[in-house]
Amino acid sequence: MEKAMETFRQWVKESRRMVFFGGAGVSTESGIPDFRSTNGLYHQQYRYPPETILSHRFFQRNPEEFFRFYRDKMLCPQAKPNRAHRVLARWEEEGRLQAVVTQNIDGLHQAAGSRTVWELHGSVHRNHCLQCGRFFGLDTILESAGVPRCPCGGIIKPDVVLYEEALEPSVMEGAAEAIAGADLLIVGGTSLAVYPAAGLLRYYPGCRLALINRSPTPMDGAADLLFSDSIGEVLSAAAQD
Repeated sequence: MEKAMETFRQWVKESRRMVFFGGAGVSTESGIPDFRSTNGLYHQQYRYPPETILSHRFFQRNPEEFFRFYRDKMLCPQAKPNRAHRVLARWEEEGRLQAVVTQNIDGLHQAAGSRTVWELHGSVHRNHCLQCGRFFGLDTILESAGVPRCPCGGIIKPDVVLYEEALEPSVMEGAAEAIAGADLLIVGGTSLAVYPAAGLLRYYPGCRLALINRSPTPMDGAADLLFSDSIGEVLSAAAQD
């Protein structure tokens, strides 16, 4: 472990085009639940399975039930950036990190100070009216009851990618370009089970792939460095001079 950390620390020092690819495990240390762990959302009991509620079809057919679950389980306005978010923001400020590619929708990378963030699955902080296109912030959703509506009468939909919806092409292209140009790719807090997001890793042409995740992933065998500890602890240790 110590030898792997020494190598990782050296890679970070040498990097000028680092890219971080992260998932829900990055935000669990901020108190935001993930999806697939033992205590994750997919292992809890609801009237409908979470993956059904978070689908485009369900949103269209039962928006009231969608927003009941969405406000209760998907919005964590009290959450603050943790050590992992702060280290990544500092590396960007130092000119080491080129971009963050995230599957998270909580906006914590930006709250920590990261500027180049490719949000593959959108953000809870952006919402728009399906009828007139007007945009609204997170407070509009939090302060409304039932189905949030625009003054024009249209339903306000969160700009998050639901099941059965396609990822934004420009975001996918930007993320793929960043990964393709990376001299160090750090993958953390993700099971790498969600596609097409996980497929972006194939664009990485380099030989410095560091993977940080508490549970095994399909990419463990391809990783040049593998850590199964807290992502906040690993990144903080790597950031030490």
